[in-house]
Amino acid sequence: MKVLVVDDDVVSRMVLMHLVDSCGGYDIIEAADGQDAWDQLEAGLRPAILFCDLRMPRLSGMELLARVRADPAFEAMPFILVTSSTDTATLEQAASLGVAGFIVKPFQAGQVKVHLAAFSDPPAGWVHRAEPPAATMARLRIDARRLLAYLGGFQVQLTAASGDIDAMAARGEAEAARARIERLHTGCVTLGLLGAADAFEALGQRGYEGDRVHLVLADAVRAAMAQAGLARTLMAAN
Repeated sequence: MKVLVVDDDVVSRMVLMHLVDSCGGYDIIEAADGQDAWDQLEAGLRPAILFCDLRMPRLSGMELLARVRADPAFEAMPFILVTSSTDTATLEQAASLGVAGFIVKPFQAGQVKVHLAAFSDPPAGWVHRAEPPAATMARLRIDARRLLAYLGGFQVQLTAASGDIDAMAARGEAEAARARIERLHTGCVTLGLLGAADAFEALGQRGYEGDRVHLVLADAVRAAMAQAGLARTLMAAN
């Protein structure tokens, strides 16, 4: 499985490559900036997933995302934006362009692990069970663009939680881990991610062992991405 890592900062790029490598046997390709990545894609590179920094010279992460989504050859390729900016405007713009997920600096191994798991083949029998996006929008009194931003922000929370919950478990802070899981459960309910909400509820009953937590988080990221895809389709139709 090819993974493309794009970042103009050498140290950040090497750290992210190391984290991807630590998650399993991936064929990792690097690009020095967005233009370098685009040149490699045009030359025939077909990664299974792309991690890209937001702020870069020559071609920014947002500009590369726009090019990738405008080209039918790459429109289905998962594009993960790596950023320290989680303001609503950034999330809305990236979500409207079709970003698949977000990783927030500073990197945590759990963020990378959750995304790689989310983009692997879903477990047998996995079904996206969620409230129709139109119903969620009506209930929250928001439009599709804002729903996409909320789903993007929730993905940030999910991926950040992976490392945080691991750290809580290592310190024996079971109550803090439980509270974090409950907040994520509430987020799923608010955004209409019914299947993911049930998984978090079950997790609270079974404990917070690391692999189990990562699987539930990966499923929730997968659900948020699937719901975002439905919301983009709805927005395009209107």
